[in-house]
Amino acid sequence: MNRRTLILGVLAAGGLSACSQTWETSYANAPTADQTASWRVSKIDVVVPQSLTVTEANTYAPEADIVWREEPLGDRHEQVRKIMHEAVSRGASRLSGKGRGVHIKVTVNQFHALTNKTRYTLERSGVHNIDFSIRVLDRRTGELLAAEENIQADLIAYTGAQAKEAIAMGQTQRVRIINHVASVVAGWLGAGPDVRNNFIRAGR
Repeated sequence: MNRRTLILGVLAAGGLSACSQTWETSYANAPTADQTASWRVSKIDVVVPQSLTVTEANTYAPEADIVWREEPLGDRHEQVRKIMHEAVSRGASRLSGKGRGVHIKVTVNQFHALTNKTRYTLERSGVHNIDFSIRVLDRRTGELLAAEENIQADLIAYTGAQAKEAIAMGQTQRVRIINHVASVVAGWLGAGPDVRNNFIRAGR
């Protein structure tokens, strides 16, 4: 089953019928810690292309590149850009080098969080499906220092009672996604633990 086109069927009784699948946090071309040891982050750009599709449909598994509900209805591309910029900035801040100034460029390919219907009517299902590319360039010369075309940063989403408990403790979707992406970026940069893993869960 294609991970991007997983269809969650709604049963007549109002439940959810779905096959679980493997999701992951993964990348293949990380720079080494020795490479990044002297890097000093001087600029970060995050782009969320306008070509990414957005939906406000309150269904279990809407087919769109951007699904985001935890902020008021507005420019979802800009909301996602701010979330990702905060996450990348936090992850990159763990670089402790004082030498070569670098420019980090990130392009978001997919940001699929939960609809309210999924978040509040299901139990222990759902995935935050986040995909982005990253490049690091020398800030002065523009030389490409490192690039990763596809970083998959999937994260187990909380639903039902688990979601309500998390919200009560301040662990909103936004907070959890930022923390996770920050850890992924830090790990890719060799400035934090390697958090690559996989899990099995019904979700989209």
